[in-house]
Amino acid sequence: MRIGIFGGSFNPIHSGHAIIAHHIITSGVVDRLWLMVSPVNPLKVDKEQQVKDTDRLRMVEMVSRPMEGVETSAFEFTMPKPSYTIDTLNALQEKFPDDEFYLVIGADNWVVFDRWRNSEEILAKYHLLVYPRLGYDVVIPEELRDRVTLVDAPIIELSSTVVRERLAKGLSVRYYVPDEVLGYIERNHLYTYGETVTE
Repeated sequence: MRIGIFGGSFNPIHSGHAIIAHHIITSGVVDRLWLMVSPVNPLKVDKEQQVKDTDRLRMVEMVSRPMEGVETSAFEFTMPKPSYTIDTLNALQEKFPDDEFYLVIGADNWVVFDRWRNSEEILAKYHLLVYPRLGYDVVIPEELRDRVTLVDAPIIELSSTVVRERLAKGLSVRYYVPDEVLGYIERNHLYTYGETVTE
């Protein structure tokens, strides 16, 4: 089975993530897509990021649940820290030897992919699916085109940072995040620090 790994801190997951996930699974390039929630680096925690892992997982599950072929994975929470992408992929391959893994990354990550730890090993052992980002030209060398594919997904310029900043200011994030996620954020007062979310 071809399994796509779309990783991120998803802090919080937003509509852009949902659109990319939906595009990839419906394009048929993979059979399953796992939204893999990454632990937040404790060295980078600021007040905007003090949200429990369980909260981030629940919000991602709200997005994955209605999508056929998409599921939420907490696999990286079981990995030794620090965990790098190559470690996660190798651990997945060892646990699921009959499956073929495809790493999903944005064009912004592709242009610096040679700086990733063991990037050559990732390219040698796994497939990459690259989705477009505004301002980043994706150039795939001829010798890598059997391993790296540019996904013709919509360009969505939305970030979790923007969502957190708006919530911290008491601004609405309606349509920035799926409705169910918005409800969860509001009910649990995530990212708002006691301020009221207004329209």
